[in-house]
Amino acid sequence: MTLEGARERRVRTGGVELCVAELGDAANPTVVLVHGYPDSKEVWSEVASRLAARFHVVLYDVRGHGRSTAPRPLRGGFTLEKLTDDFLAVADAVSPDRPVHLVGHDWGSVQSWEFVTVERTRGRVASFTSMSGPSLDHFGHWINKRLTRPTPRRVGQLLGQGAKSWYVYLLHTPVLPELAWRGPLGTRWPKILERVEKVPRGDYPTSSLRTDAAHGAWLYRDNVRARLRRPRTDAYTHAPVQLVTPLGDAFLSERLYDELELWAPGLVRRTLPAKHWVPRTRPDQLASWITEFVTTHEGAGRPAVTPATGRYTERFGGQLVLVTGAGSGIGRATAFAFAESGARVVAVDRDAESAARTAELARLIGAPEAWAETVDVSDEQAMEKLAEKVAAEYGVVDVLVNNAGIGLSGSFFDTTPEDWKKVLDVNLWGVIHGCRLFGKQMAERGQGGHIVNTASAAAFQPSKALPAYSTSKAAVLMLSECLRAELSGQGIGVSAICPGLVNTNITFTAHFAGVDAAEEKRRQKKSARLYGMRNYPPEKVADAILRAVVRDEAVVPVTPEARGAHLMSRFAPRALRAMARLEPPL
Repeated sequence: MTLEGARERRVRTGGVELCVAELGDAANPTVVLVHGYPDSKEVWSEVASRLAARFHVVLYDVRGHGRSTAPRPLRGGFTLEKLTDDFLAVADAVSPDRPVHLVGHDWGSVQSWEFVTVERTRGRVASFTSMSGPSLDHFGHWINKRLTRPTPRRVGQLLGQGAKSWYVYLLHTPVLPELAWRGPLGTRWPKILERVEKVPRGDYPTSSLRTDAAHGAWLYRDNVRARLRRPRTDAYTHAPVQLVTPLGDAFLSERLYDELELWAPGLVRRTLPAKHWVPRTRPDQLASWITEFVTTHEGAGRPAVTPATGRYTERFGGQLVLVTGAGSGIGRATAFAFAESGARVVAVDRDAESAARTAELARLIGAPEAWAETVDVSDEQAMEKLAEKVAAEYGVVDVLVNNAGIGLSGSFFDTTPEDWKKVLDVNLWGVIHGCRLFGKQMAERGQGGHIVNTASAAAFQPSKALPAYSTSKAAVLMLSECLRAELSGQGIGVSAICPGLVNTNITFTAHFAGVDAAEEKRRQKKSARLYGMRNYPPEKVADAILRAVVRDEAVVPVTPEARGAHLMSRFAPRALRAMARLEPPL
């Protein structure tokens, strides 16, 4: 996507002329997007288009890149001091009376750290969102601490980052980087980004790539060694900072940002399961986080919500999570766990009142937004309408939790075709509908995501009393494994959760085939009592679900008995089959 509809101007500063593009109403808060290496401002086009409806969005080509002119001579023309001059010139041109909100990626972030820590920019920056680019001063102190006070862990961190920084050494060599970029590397770079970084095809990078990359080598040569040798001791931020860390960044270690709060008090941390070029691969999530952070520090009056305090706030803050079967039990606990981590929650249940209650409590717990939707997951048309509504009104789901399910017990010959149809419609087809509809939206968006399917320990633990239920859950487990293989190349993870005996109300609603109503009621009560005595809380399952998403785990047995049965299914299947012949204590 190009910067369609952008207004362009030229800003003169320090012997160069910068190309500046603007989108949106200039009366709105100004957000300045600063690109990295070897990019031009167009790397931000997807993010900029999403921000323009609410903000005055400004992008500029860093000196020597895109349609900005290069300094002469190149040596000494890309120092952080001169880059700061450029930023101030742009800020004065586009927002002379109000501070601007900075967003930087890669070298755009490196130089923006300078902008928010030097005294002469105080009052010109309202907030700063950093991604994939540390402060060279902070980096220098990070290195010095590990050299002067080494421990095995610190030495390992130093060596790890040293290996990731291989390209920095090459860029300091004379002439060779320029020859490579103007030759084969410049030709192949778009395909490298597509194959390695999963950057979507399109009109990025721009035609100026070869020149941009050759000029940009001086960003490293003019700054890196000088700053790392003599880092500033006063590099404290004078604006609030949001740090977005791609967990799959091939060039920067997460450990680089340890103790960053010492330099940036009140730091807000976010993490993404993505690689380095997140402005191209995760524009929706970045736009959401930038919008939230800018709005907070503009005092623009968003509705007050309880601050998210969950364990995984960095990972799920602002993401859209849909949970089926959210009216009670594991589904409700999962919705609450995501809410506590700052996610926006869609609570789906066939019981409208229960779904509404879950959404209401989710907002109180910490979800910035939460909605209730009433749907029977076994109804294909109803699920299709739900998927259309969610995409149109709330956005594409980032995490889908297919949790809705029903219980069914009884021997194979006591289980009627109607019983089979009902349990498969909900337990299996409900999962299929969710994966097909919401998973397809994730795949078409091309920005990753995660699908969680609630299976059961019964998926790998046979029982003479649970033929239909176990069959449905075993199918969910295998579906999850197959789907995980299919979607892995698209950045979409799939996890199968196998809880075990958990204290929920599924025992009160389970159907017992082959018995009359009175006997069924008795068995439901006895099952509920046994599960209550076990008293494994659904909150622990919810925590396992969030952990599975964060770690991208494939199969997650939750309770000790589920983990034991899973191990037996692999290493002692004959013993497990013998246990399947035992009569359940009902």
